[in-house]
Amino acid sequence: MISASQGRLQDRRPLSIIDIGSNSIRLVIYEGLARSPTLLFNEKMLAGLGRGIVSTGKLDPEAVTRSMEEFRRFRALSDQAGAERMYVLATAAAREAVNGPDFIHRAEDVLKTEIQVLSGREEAHYSALGVISGFHPANGIAGDLGGGSLELIDIDGETIGDGITLPLGGLRLQDMAKNSLTQAARITREQLARAKLLKGGQGRAFYTVGGTWRNLARLHMEMTNYPLGVMHHYEIGIESAANFLRQVAKAEIDKIKGIEGISKNRRSLLPYGAIVLQEIMAAMQPSKIIVSALGVREGFLYSLLDEAEQKADPLISAAEELARLRSRSVDHAHELVEWTGKAFAAFGIDETRDEARYRHAACLLADIGWRAHPEYRGKQSLNIIAHASFIGVDHPGRAFLALVSLFRHEGVFNEAAPEIRGLATPRYLERARVLAALLRVVYLLTAAMPGVMSRLKWENRGNGVLALVLPAALADLYGERPAGRLAQLARVTNRRLVLAVEGGPSMSVK
Repeated sequence: MISASQGRLQDRRPLSIIDIGSNSIRLVIYEGLARSPTLLFNEKMLAGLGRGIVSTGKLDPEAVTRSMEEFRRFRALSDQAGAERMYVLATAAAREAVNGPDFIHRAEDVLKTEIQVLSGREEAHYSALGVISGFHPANGIAGDLGGGSLELIDIDGETIGDGITLPLGGLRLQDMAKNSLTQAARITREQLARAKLLKGGQGRAFYTVGGTWRNLARLHMEMTNYPLGVMHHYEIGIESAANFLRQVAKAEIDKIKGIEGISKNRRSLLPYGAIVLQEIMAAMQPSKIIVSALGVREGFLYSLLDEAEQKADPLISAAEELARLRSRSVDHAHELVEWTGKAFAAFGIDETRDEARYRHAACLLADIGWRAHPEYRGKQSLNIIAHASFIGVDHPGRAFLALVSLFRHEGVFNEAAPEIRGLATPRYLERARVLAALLRVVYLLTAAMPGVMSRLKWENRGNGVLALVLPAALADLYGERPAGRLAQLARVTNRRLVLAVEGGPSMSVK
């Protein structure tokens, strides 16, 4: 095995997945099998294997030749990265084409491994698992739009309900409609009439999976000047989606801001993706559109985890990994989680399930910027967290996590990063300031090392006074600087606070 640097988790064993789709073929090499998988390397080619399959029944011959050449490269890249296992998945085009079996046989010879040709049901199942793995929890209908097919499946938490595979992939639809967008809309409407499960999605979320829909979402971000370029869990309101899709479905994409960032090979399929999404919205009447960056590949990886690993919180898992890689002490980070929970209870601050999860993650991430120059620790931490490849967190929650670290380093009343502050709800913004104020107090008492926090306690002194009490053995930590930080906490929480030593002096800060 290739020796891993200290910037990587030492207990992980790399593995790779090649996903052979109707339009694209992608190699993804992961750091290891984990609840929140991290990419080591990511490469794709837009092969177009399924182009013309409706009229010929065969995979495109030029695409087959190009694919074989790329498979050799993908095998070499996987070996170079030290992947100990390679999984190869093939979807609609390879399973439906007359020459599909021959293509698979040749590809297996080149890749030196078995290829799993997924049935429509298997493809829908793994796509659903991908959505389940990426949201905490998911509830709605997931749609995975590839080049050859569309998989629709009902998801409620960890329960996978009814599903259906339809011949509405972008390449196939373009071929069936003979490049007519009007015909494409008619065909889509007729096919979706078979998807009775859409009626059960009324008022629930629709999760979009697949490259065409991700590119549409990216254009929507550009059009609306959205401040955070993170695709996973990007939400689009129904009215905004309808107006945007109407423009794209008219093939007016060259007029859309940001279109230059989409490859020319992808652009021709965008109107067909827009039409399919329009018709789904009309049939389902969802509450909102949510983009999932996770699909079949991630769902397949998720299926390889044992039950305990599957039930782990993906956000906490990812935050834990960053704490291990970048903080001064991961034990100190764990102590922060417990101590801030007790502090919230002492202050009478209630938490929803997600708020407790986000506080947990924020504590694990609180020290990841310590190596930066002191004047930039807050901004660097905010940028790392806001743009990290986290799953299991929505964008307001992501803003909360980033703001906690900004405020912890640069002051609880810092007004930097207005675009990120704009994503946080007022409640999240207030909670971020409170949590950051607590962190600013306790870091001055612990020097970012474990062993102190468990010995600190909050004590009600009556008349609305709350004391942070140090044991006598830690009396030397008592001083003006911690008291000053406690005064900031008092302002944020509107409480009367005291810094005290057990059996010794106390310093009122409000």
